[in-house]
Amino acid sequence: MARSSTTKPSALVDGLVFTAGAFMALLIFFGLYSFLSPDPVPNRLSSISLPFSSPRTNHSTHDPSDQTFYDDPSLTYTIEKPISNWDEKRSAWLKLHPSFSAKTERVLMVSGSQPKPCPSYDGDHLLLRSLKNKVDYCRIHDIKLFYNTVLFHPSMPTFWAKIPAIRAAMLAHPEADWVWWVDSDAIFTDMDFFLPLDRYRDHNMVVHGWPKLVYEEKSWVALNAGVFLIRNCQWSLDFMDEWASMGPPSPDYEKWGKILTSTFKNKVFTDSDDQSALVYLILTGKGGWRDKIYLENEYYFEGYWVEIVGRLENIAARYNEMEKRGPAVLRRRHAEGVFASYAKQRDAQLGRENGAVSGPKGWKRPFLTHFTGCQPCNGKRNEQYSGDNCTEGMYKALNFADDQVLRAYGFRHANMLSGDVQPLPFDYPRART
Repeated sequence: MARSSTTKPSALVDGLVFTAGAFMALLIFFGLYSFLSPDPVPNRLSSISLPFSSPRTNHSTHDPSDQTFYDDPSLTYTIEKPISNWDEKRSAWLKLHPSFSAKTERVLMVSGSQPKPCPSYDGDHLLLRSLKNKVDYCRIHDIKLFYNTVLFHPSMPTFWAKIPAIRAAMLAHPEADWVWWVDSDAIFTDMDFFLPLDRYRDHNMVVHGWPKLVYEEKSWVALNAGVFLIRNCQWSLDFMDEWASMGPPSPDYEKWGKILTSTFKNKVFTDSDDQSALVYLILTGKGGWRDKIYLENEYYFEGYWVEIVGRLENIAARYNEMEKRGPAVLRRRHAEGVFASYAKQRDAQLGRENGAVSGPKGWKRPFLTHFTGCQPCNGKRNEQYSGDNCTEGMYKALNFADDQVLRAYGFRHANMLSGDVQPLPFDYPRART
């Protein structure tokens, strides 16, 4: 009797344990089978309606009313096939995506470098620092950046590579009102500066240049095609088609080289290049493009590095003196997220200072310092520049700009050629470091 009273509960427990184990094993089996099977078989468990379950979405079909130019199989991103009715297509896309509607115009920056590592000793590091410089400016000014390291057209390398990249960027970013091409060797040296987009409302392209050099001297360096703004519109796509027709893929490429060489007596090489081609289109009025191209020369939209680098230390000192004697708000610590409002305070103070103007005779920070001819990646510098001058100049410009960024983080470089930093004291620059 005593034995039977102790064995029955044990058997019951063993049975329950076995049943529970079998059920769990069954669940594990179905779980593993549905996970490992490429096409899981339906089971009763999958048909149970749970609070977090959702019906499967068939991504192969969509509402025809949502169709945009992206759904057109005939549209291509490559430069060979023209695009028509882009303004209407872009407008239709924006209507479907109202979150991109804004009172201010949107800018997409595009830059890039070669697909392979740089052969020069400092090349890759200088490109990295230059990329960081662009990332910093874009982050502060709420601008998107697309940095490209591939050739979108194998027949359009070097300076011609920008055109297919910009075209593809326009299609990839219909929300952008402007595309801003910036060469990899162009460095932002005034992080406070805002593009004066209102000034260009009646134009579709902005490039740093001088009308006198274009129309009177007929110089191929009358402008610099390494930095420019171009509006995301049909005019720009058509213009780039015409511009590209003077480049390497064209059957008339050699002919254009001869035309450009004979037109611009100071042109130093015989091949057709993007800059000479752009000057030619403006000079001759071919295609009627020039009325929509703005030649900007009131500030350093891109400045020649030779006339800038030697003045950077003096410019930094003048800004420090201005902030020492200026209102306390100029020295106040602040979050990087409100950088723009403090930049406007500095700009207002600059307006009250003598000599705080842009250009070689002023001490206002140059917006963009362009190291044309230095070729930091391949090292094939213009013969009139020494390697030390180019490399040292780039590090000076990069650290000059970096100090403006690092200030929000409480540091600055020990000097313009040093990678070391030091903490900034409270009330800098009135207080000594």
